[in-house]
Amino acid sequence: MADGPLIGISTYAEPGVRWGAWQLDSALLPAGYPQVVQRAGGLVAMLPPDAPERAAATVARVDGLVIAGGPDVEPVHYGAEPGPRTGPPARARDAWELALIRAALDLRVPLLGICRGMQLLNVALGGTLVQHVDGHAGAPGAFGRHPVTPVPGTRYAGLVPEESSVPSFHHQAVDRLGRGLVPSAHAADGTVEAVELPGPHWVLGVQWHPEMAEDLRVLRGLTRAAATRVAA
Repeated sequence: MADGPLIGISTYAEPGVRWGAWQLDSALLPAGYPQVVQRAGGLVAMLPPDAPERAAATVARVDGLVIAGGPDVEPVHYGAEPGPRTGPPARARDAWELALIRAALDLRVPLLGICRGMQLLNVALGGTLVQHVDGHAGAPGAFGRHPVTPVPGTRYAGLVPEESSVPSFHHQAVDRLGRGLVPSAHAADGTVEAVELPGPHWVLGVQWHPEMAEDLRVLRGLTRAAATRVAA
């Protein structure tokens, strides 16, 4: 594809954002997300929250999908009560992004979940989350770094075969794996840092933030899979 595959990225719905003299409800996305997709050879479509029943039609228009990071997933989606350190719910975003993930799985559109996106992928497939872990974030407003080790033989290990240091900012993590998912990287404390679906459908979730790193291998894997799907 001369111009690159079209990658849809879910966005943040934020109330009352100030734009000059205006204060308006907004659909936002940190610039690192579109920039890293562009650097990896893709075109970008930002996907603001919409009615969940429109997710399949939306996903059918893109060649690949990224579910961006963001707030905690509401525990009701995996049958739990909120813990004392779980953040307030983002119900419209949860519903929209879960619908996007399920549509991508149904339509076999290449899918990358980043941080919250990985957690939502796990929840969409029936998994659960640990509602608080320590040591996986920097100071408020700053990313921490820690090493992750790939699991040999996985899709992730095929992209990044060596241990690498990654930027991270999260306090929740995968607990019980969702249906069909396998772990493909771990932190030193055993936290699952990447998950994937084995087989030809390209589905990967990473717990860290590749949009804040120089390493493009994960995003290039997504854009290659998206381009291959279009060419098939």
